[in-house]
Amino acid sequence: MNKILLVIIGAILLVGVMLFGSYNGLVTQNTAIDGQWAQVETQYQRRFDLIPNLVNATKGFLKQEKGIFDDIAQARTQYAGARTVDEKVAGASSLDSALSRLLVIMENYPNLKSDQTVSKLMDEIAGTENRISVERRRFNELVQIYDTKIKTVPTNIVAGMFGFRERAYFKATTGSEVAPKVEL
Repeated sequence: MNKILLVIIGAILLVGVMLFGSYNGLVTQNTAIDGQWAQVETQYQRRFDLIPNLVNATKGFLKQEKGIFDDIAQARTQYAGARTVDEKVAGASSLDSALSRLLVIMENYPNLKSDQTVSKLMDEIAGTENRISVERRRFNELVQIYDTKIKTVPTNIVAGMFGFRERAYFKATTGSEVAPKVEL
């Protein structure tokens, strides 16, 4: 009788340890994803801090391109007012589009490219864009690991019990594979 009781207690303890381990693993991964998204936002903030300087440095050269500056300002406002990760992704994508149009225009103005202030700001923005790309990739890798874990047995049972849901990947916006056309 004692052996059966010990086996039952052992099985209950084993299941309990597995539940706690799975739960703690999901919490850890979920928190890592949130931390990685904060890294993405840090790079976005760096970009948003640099863009007004670039815009101000180029305004004198590009008075006729006022629409792009308005688009950049609107995208920054959209991002600043976003509350969810999906809304922030949409705002960042709008800024990506406006910024890429500005960069294309700048390529067409040799005087503007030779300005040292603009050149330095462009280098800073290019570096920031690379950092954003790296942080987005890291975010997506963490989301992939987490989403796979909550779909596999036995962790999917724990995930369902405690309300862990799939996280959204950072995806490029529709049409981003096509370079913007700028007509001067």
